[in-house]
Amino acid sequence: MDNIRRTKTAYGDEGFSTFIQAAFRRHLGHDKNDFTKPVIGICNTESDVNRCHSHFGPMVEAMKRGVLMAGGIPLEFPTISIGEMTTSPTTMLYRNLVAIDTEEMIRAQPIDGVILIGGCDKMLPAQLMGAISANKPAITFTGGPMANGEYEGKTLGACTDCRFYWQEYRAGSVSETEIDKINAALAPTAGHCMVMGSASTMAVCAEAMGMMLPGAAAIPATMNKRLNKAQETGKAIVDLVKQDVRPRDIVTVKSIENAVRVLMAVGGSSNAVIHLTAIARRLGIKLTLEEFDRLSKQTPFLANLRPAGDYQMEEFYQAGGVPALLKELAPLLHMRERTVTGQTLEEVVENVQRSENYRHVIKPLDNPLYSTGGIVTLKGNLVPDGAIIKPKAATPALLKHSGKAVVFKSLDDLEARIDDPHLDVTANSVLVLQNAGPVGAPGMPEAGMIPIPKKLLAQGVRDMVRISDCRMSGTAFGTVILHAAPEAAVGGTIGLIKDGDVIELNVEAGTLTLKISEEELALRKQEWKPRELHTRGYARLYQKHVLQANEGCDFDFL
Repeated sequence: MDNIRRTKTAYGDEGFSTFIQAAFRRHLGHDKNDFTKPVIGICNTESDVNRCHSHFGPMVEAMKRGVLMAGGIPLEFPTISIGEMTTSPTTMLYRNLVAIDTEEMIRAQPIDGVILIGGCDKMLPAQLMGAISANKPAITFTGGPMANGEYEGKTLGACTDCRFYWQEYRAGSVSETEIDKINAALAPTAGHCMVMGSASTMAVCAEAMGMMLPGAAAIPATMNKRLNKAQETGKAIVDLVKQDVRPRDIVTVKSIENAVRVLMAVGGSSNAVIHLTAIARRLGIKLTLEEFDRLSKQTPFLANLRPAGDYQMEEFYQAGGVPALLKELAPLLHMRERTVTGQTLEEVVENVQRSENYRHVIKPLDNPLYSTGGIVTLKGNLVPDGAIIKPKAATPALLKHSGKAVVFKSLDDLEARIDDPHLDVTANSVLVLQNAGPVGAPGMPEAGMIPIPKKLLAQGVRDMVRISDCRMSGTAFGTVILHAAPEAAVGGTIGLIKDGDVIELNVEAGTLTLKISEEELALRKQEWKPRELHTRGYARLYQKHVLQANEGCDFDFL
């Protein structure tokens, strides 16, 4: 286990490389023999700017204790940290950069294994992508979800209620004073969003695929049990190193399928479709939208969690969290897949007791919240490579709908015109946002929950059919069609839609159709011209190499 001899900086003299590394190791008070023990890197993404990561200090210290208890040497190091509400123009632009940073630091540094502590939406998937590619023993952990908010006796959840109350404020039904009070109560503690948004979804999926200790995903950020789980994570990574168990031994076709089923069972974020696809492709596994659709149709929706249900992560934790959900889903899962504990999923859930007092939060398999999962794939001439929708978070009456398009050419165009009192729009219209995809934006921002025009809000309208080539937050809701592929900026049909074109949605049939002739569509394709790319820097690299949404939005060279 002598990592000093095994991993060396290139000086052209192996002996000197070992000698100088040993000399510089001593600054922490270590003896050179300490580094014959397992050396564990702790990838710490703590950040004051990324508020969901601002509380990591005590957890990292607990991890270090766990590593020392198990006979390892913990060494903390930083990587890029991005927060959903504090990163411009969008965190998705930088997910791949985080993944590259994570992969290269794991690979380059003299460590035998690594703990990855993340939290906010894009951090955990990026860390998983990097860890799988580096393929040193690794285990994931998060800072945990916030405790519930509260306002006037009503439970608040960031950021489902951010969106709900902002819409009501725009409609004039919530006052300036009240919106400020609600704002102060939305995110009351440290931690990531406490509804089943992207952060909670990816934590749940990581646990389901075996890369996180059982129960770790749901523990609220402020509970002492999260510190205990951090310490246990420190012990577990040392065991993984001693047994030489690597991410590619744990994350397989079957464990990814388990993660997809759990995504459907919790009504998780639509962003997870992109992230799980990217994670799978790091293993050479082609995870398609058709596979998501197949598993969604076969997997009941069990977790009664917002935005599609009634409760939040605090109640999910009290109901037993992911282990209780896995126990319920066991007949549909590959239970012999291994986990970072050294046990199989079957062994992990063997002694899990399901409480009858929490059947309203995690429903039984034979009496689900819904008979099918939370995400549906759409195909048709408007989206030849697919799009997705969360029907359980939509208005049932709009799931079969035909209406005339109101087209916005870009995010700037949307912002400039959506509340124009002269906008030619009715409640029956279909709002279309173009050029907001991976290449077009760039970075595919979370703008898919297109605002309802103010003049319609004043009439009582609270949902419309909305289509875009971008994403929406996992905390969002509405009849929103996302990830239209190919996107407008690469010549996709969504970029060819004109005002007044009729669009037909049929979620039950899985179709999304632009009602124009093939001849007219071909003519529009001939007239299409690509948008200019950024001239330099990371945005230019991103636009040149990013894959489409149905392919996971990773870089083609990764």
